[in-house]
Amino acid sequence: EHLGKHTPHITKYAEQRSVSSLMPPLPAVTSTVQTSILTGSNPKQHGIVANGWYERETHETFFWRQSNSLVQSENLWDALPNESTVANLFWWFNMYSKADICVTPRPVYRADGRKIPDLWTNPPNLRTTLQHTLGKFPLFNFWGPTAGIASSKWIANAAIEVDMMHSPTVSLVYLPHLDYPLQRVGPNHPSIPEELLAIDEVVGKLLDYYQSKNIEVCILSEYGIEEVQDATAINRTLRNNGLLSIREECGQEFLDAGASQAFAVPDHQVAHVYVQDESKISTVTALLKNTAGIEFVYAGDERGELAHERCGDIVVISECNTWFSHDWWDDDSKAPDYQGTVDIHRKPGYDPRELILAEGWRGSAPRIAAKLLAKKLGQRTLFDVVTMDSSKVRGSHGRTPAMGSPSPIVITPSCAKKIPQSLPVAALKELIVSWVNS
Repeated sequence: EHLGKHTPHITKYAEQRSVSSLMPPLPAVTSTVQTSILTGSNPKQHGIVANGWYERETHETFFWRQSNSLVQSENLWDALPNESTVANLFWWFNMYSKADICVTPRPVYRADGRKIPDLWTNPPNLRTTLQHTLGKFPLFNFWGPTAGIASSKWIANAAIEVDMMHSPTVSLVYLPHLDYPLQRVGPNHPSIPEELLAIDEVVGKLLDYYQSKNIEVCILSEYGIEEVQDATAINRTLRNNGLLSIREECGQEFLDAGASQAFAVPDHQVAHVYVQDESKISTVTALLKNTAGIEFVYAGDERGELAHERCGDIVVISECNTWFSHDWWDDDSKAPDYQGTVDIHRKPGYDPRELILAEGWRGSAPRIAAKLLAKKLGQRTLFDVVTMDSSKVRGSHGRTPAMGSPSPIVITPSCAKKIPQSLPVAALKELIVSWVNS
């Protein structure tokens, strides 16, 4: 619905080509959708059931891991002719894959607490070449309260550099920009046209480059983002019903997943609920079906194409105007110390609040600069500058078009035969192979 006067380059390109709506799998989130596209399979087959999940053996939750070995289905590059080469720029599960060229964010985590922007690439020397030519990858514009167009510009420029150096048969280029404003302020905010123009300019530069080289281009989105009002704190409900266990440390409350009878791992509008005792699944299911903010509850075979061993015993989907937070505390002063920080690996759930500065920090550039300086000097400091207020998030995704959420789209290249008006994202792998072979 945002395609139009605020996306002149994309709109002009689409006018000359076929545009279809896409049906993403459940959950309609980055890692799951991208993996479904690249493998032509569903989460039950490829195993990427969300951006993160609970490991039952270690009793730990992991988000945003990158090893391609976690993907349990054949990838696109395995299905292409042997002489074909693939460059993957920032599509997920990019590390240690068999793609010929890989570029993915890989910060350096220093022992003194500093997080230094960096990349992982294959071939390894590409890491140095790209950052020498383009400057350091702007990690803090890729995620967090300063996330913005700079990261997508860098990725687009890197794609051009990679093409000039290696001439891959297929380039996969992920431009994340719209994720940030659409979650911060929602799809109907008056600032969105400006954000659309910003990403359209980046896409336009790529289109100009690729078309000058007679390279066919397919443009697609992974999911649609819809307006939300607040979050449903599903773990708080489980705790209040005696199912979730916490451990108090230094006056703060931390999730004790292994000791919990049931707890949720939320990811946008979908949450995986893990139940330790199989006999209690029906009881937990009944509780969740009567919880405000939840629209669908699936257990057992009802989980359908999501029923992989990594999947929760129960999968819940929020109502259209809400999303799921991982919060289990009632008092913010009892929240874990990492909650007010950008900490994508420690939090047991995806947290879009990391995109938004807390009230006391807005317009406080000198105070933020002081914290940054302390970090650069190697001093450990808690960078607790993001909001804990779930009502500040105004856009979310994860629900599918079949549930009434907006549909993503695909704009096919000129070499493509006409495709259906609507198709599952898993159908794209076969189409890409056919375009390469045409």
